Amino acid sequence: MSPVAYALELENVSRSYGSLKAVDDVSFAVDTGARHAVIGPNGAGKSTLFSVLAGTLRATAGRILLHGRDVTDEGEAGRCRLGLARTFQHSSVFLTASVLDNVTMAAQQAAGVSLRPFPLTRRYRAVTEAAFAQVQAVGLADRFAASAGSLSHGERRQLEVAMVLASRPDVVLFDEPTAGMSPAETHRFAELVAGLPPEITVLVIEHDLDVVFSLATAVTVLHLGRVLASGPPAVVQADPAVQSAYLGAASGDALFLTPGGTS
Repeated sequence: MSPVAYALELENVSRSYGSLKAVDDVSFAVDTGARHAVIGPNGAGKSTLFSVLAGTLRATAGRILLHGRDVTDEGEAGRCRLGLARTFQHSSVFLTASVLDNVTMAAQQAAGVSLRPFPLTRRYRAVTEAAFAQVQAVGLADRFAASAGSLSHGERRQLEVAMVLASRPDVVLFDEPTAGMSPAETHRFAELVAGLPPEITVLVIEHDLDVVFSLATAVTVLHLGRVLASGPPAVVQADPAVQSAYLGAASGDALFLTPGGTS
């Protein structure tokens, strides 16, 4: 059997709150191994869409497929077991635990190793070594013994990536990962995501268009809960409807979504 081409498929997905449709008939596909960005103005429905994809919220209509499998009725834990992981707009780490312990706990869960204290077995040592490898991969090897609460905002984001990778996901949802970062931290994070293994599919919500167009192999634009455009970055950049809705430009203006041209 040939491999499934799409890591994620959304078919007419909606999420309603009474008469309000926060996500309205959204359809697009994310190629396996893609770096796919979701952009749009505030209130476009991006974070709601991510919550529906992660299983935190249930879709009120439509279907969601993960590697060709219908997961519409799967909850958050079920989708996680099937290889879907998510980060949030605000860092979610154990502040009093060390960097290494945070990542080790994620690795233990993925490996099915008990979280209770017990003598170091070969299996536990393997988990710890794997966790330290992820700490090294995100550039925190010199901070492995530091408490997570002592890290800078950018370093906590790096730690979250290590924790996500330790859970061995196939698909990662990054929800506004560079929000609140300094330019240097943003650059480091973009490099980190760009260097993720090619077999990991990335779907990212991001307001910093410099980051978007330095990383994305595909872009989907949401506006008022609906897909305004979806496709290769160059095609989306040149779409007059995107320019008008996202940037407030007249459709005839020669204004393009390019790094540094986001004002």
